[in-house]
Amino acid sequence: MIKVLHFFKTYYPDTMGGIEQVIFQLAQGGAAHGIQSEVLYLSGRGGARGESVGNHLAHRSKLDLHVASTGFSLSAVRDFAELAKQADIIHYHFPWPFMDLVHFATRVYKPTVVTYHSDIVKQKVLLKLYQPLMQRFLSSVDCIVAASPNYVATSPVLQRYRGKVSVIPYGLDKATYPQPSAQRLAYWQSRLGARFFLFVGALRYYKGLKYLLEAVAGTDMVVVIVGGGPLDAELRAQAGHLNLSNIHFLGGLPDEDKAALLTLCSAFVFPSHLRSEAFGISLAEAAMYGKPMISCEIGTGTTYINIAGETGLVVPPADPAALRHALRVLWDQPGVAAEMGGRAAQRFEQLFSADAMVSSYASLYRSLL
Repeated sequence: MIKVLHFFKTYYPDTMGGIEQVIFQLAQGGAAHGIQSEVLYLSGRGGARGESVGNHLAHRSKLDLHVASTGFSLSAVRDFAELAKQADIIHYHFPWPFMDLVHFATRVYKPTVVTYHSDIVKQKVLLKLYQPLMQRFLSSVDCIVAASPNYVATSPVLQRYRGKVSVIPYGLDKATYPQPSAQRLAYWQSRLGARFFLFVGALRYYKGLKYLLEAVAGTDMVVVIVGGGPLDAELRAQAGHLNLSNIHFLGGLPDEDKAALLTLCSAFVFPSHLRSEAFGISLAEAAMYGKPMISCEIGTGTTYINIAGETGLVVPPADPAALRHALRVLWDQPGVAAEMGGRAAQRFEQLFSADAMVSSYASLYRSLL
């Protein structure tokens, strides 16, 4: 049995983002490969050891301070040192500058893996201050894993460490998603109509949703937006200004309702226009449900999941006219859309299943040991 300690700034049930989903799938699926996973994260709820999440344990350290998306915790230094002593492999999830400090402060000499989820895109001034520590940290670890060859090719940071970078795509397991009841499917069908585009994700600056609203203005195409976030009020105001009666903001929804909408939607639209969108777990979910996709070419994993003309359509970023044209193609040609959705499902099974991801990480862990 290989014991792996995952370390990240947040985890279930506090937050439910893409990185948390990846850690969960790795921890959950690892048991079948002889891997015992535990997770350490920071929480505003305070410290606690040994909470069950699925089939693995999660540990909380008290969150003391939060600055520029970075959580800090004094107790986490002690907690990490104690838990790391019992682990065979330390699995870090980047970026999180406090994690780098803990790595050096605790001097735990165990094999180390870093899953490199994203470059630091937004905090350019802070990046200059952090860069020496980041470079020292990435130089010190044994292996860096990126989720797509696209991201490796376009990341200056990963190019610097190319000799220790591997590619393991994120994977999902449909069995961990709830099966929507006939009643929920009927409810959403009656509320939204027979055909609609779906977006699922946090309403953040890099998601390109303002361009999506501009793209559907004056059209009959229905778009459903699931998720909350900092831009919620601003986007709703924009939709009101544009008189968009064909946009439905549903906010955050339970997993069963999300699964129902993924089942029912005609296609999935994902207009992220900046490199902060490093992969696009929501796109992988859409492919898992056999949906054609629309995404932007931003040099990241979005166009590793969605292949232009094969699994969907790819448009330039921040281009409402191009986005409107792509939406119109899938809206007006349901046969073409269905064929693309079928190929998306096939590509998902080949590359993005949770078992493929976990198997690859299990092989990596064993090679390090």
